[in-house]
This record gives sequence, structure tokens and C-alpha cells, in this order.
Amino acid sequence: MGARALFRALIMGPPGSGKGTVSERIVSTFGLKYVASGELLRDNIRRKTEVGLLAKSFIDEGSLVPDDVITRLILHELKSINQYNWLLDGFPRTVPQAEELHKVYQLDTVIKLNVPFETIKERLTSRWIHPGSGRVYNTNFNPPKVAGIDDLTGEPLIQREDDKPKTVISRLQAYEKLTQPVLEYYQNKGILEVFSGTETNKIWPHVHDFLAKRLPALC
Repeated sequence: MGARALFRALIMGPPGSGKGTVSERIVSTFGLKYVASGELLRDNIRRKTEVGLLAKSFIDEGSLVPDDVITRLILHELKSINQYNWLLDGFPRTVPQAEELHKVYQLDTVIKLNVPFETIKERLTSRWIHPGSGRVYNTNFNPPKVAGIDDLTGEPLIQREDDKPKTVISRLQAYEKLTQPVLEYYQNKGILEVFSGTETNKIWPHVHDFLAKRLPALC
């Protein structure tokens, strides 16, 4: 018998889709190595690696980190965990990045979390902050005793710019525009799996069942 194939997966979903929670559950349930591009980039910048310093030079100028720089960063990390099953998050974000990844690693599946924009907007815009202490309230499941007022100080709560409805809608539209070509790229390869719903706890069992059929023979 030959060596068992390794499992390579990518998870995609807009901000507020529950992607972080689902990723944590995949990693803890199936023992995959988790590679999040944002965390990896921040870590390399903090450690002042060659690619980290290069990426920081673009960020400091207010530019996007170019495809080739972020691709180099991710491929270097994947090479270091080559003997493990892994889950990618946050990369690839563009078709050129996807094409470069494909030259080295062929993904087994791409998990897309399909949560309605209205649900995400409600999740993200329901967050309010007490600026003095950083206390966070959520009008849906952890509301203040008096609307708009901090429980302890009686001072007014504020909403971060990122959580305001107009900003949230802009972020979601930008995400959709950016990732649609990548989703189509993987759909054309026949490996895109879409999981739809409005609650993470209801989406997760379907993701779990799908992966359970694929992973036992590979673990």
C-alpha cells in the first residue's frame, strides 16, 4: 500500500459569516493545521523576517501587499507543514494567487460559508462599545440595561466606524467583488462546496458531516 494522500482545504466566507468559529471546530475535530494569512503576515512583520519587512513596506505606504509577496509567504509556511493535513483561511484572495497555489498544492475542497448579507449586517451592526473601558455590548444577546448607555458608568455607548451599517455594507460588497472570481475558479475545478444558513451552529453539522466522509481514510 502506498502512502495516504494528505487533505488540503480552504475556507471562504465574508466578515461576520462565522468563518473563525467553523475553522476552529474543523481544526479541533479533524486535527488539521490552520494557516490564516492575516495572522501569518502579522507574525512575520513582528519577527521582522525578510518577507515580513517587504510586506510592511507596502502596508506602510498604504498599498496592498502584492500577490507575489503574500504567495511567497504562504507557500513557505505550507512547505514547513508539508506532512500534515491543513486548512487555509484568507488565501488565496485573487485568481493569480489561486493559480500559483495550484502549481504546488492541489486543494481537495473549498468550503464556502454562504450567510445572507442581512444576517451578517445584523450581527456586525449590533455591537456597541463603552469607550472608557472597552466594554462590549451586543443588542441581540448582551444588551445594556438601558439602550445606548453603559451599565456601570451611565455614560453613552458608541459604535465603531467598522460596525456602522454603511461601512459594513461597503465591506461586504468589497469582499464579494474580490472573491467572486476565486469562487468561480474553484467551482470550475469542481471542488467548491457551499454551506448556507443564518446560524453557525446549524451550518456546522453539515460541514462536519461533509468532512467526516472525506477525512477518516486520510487520518
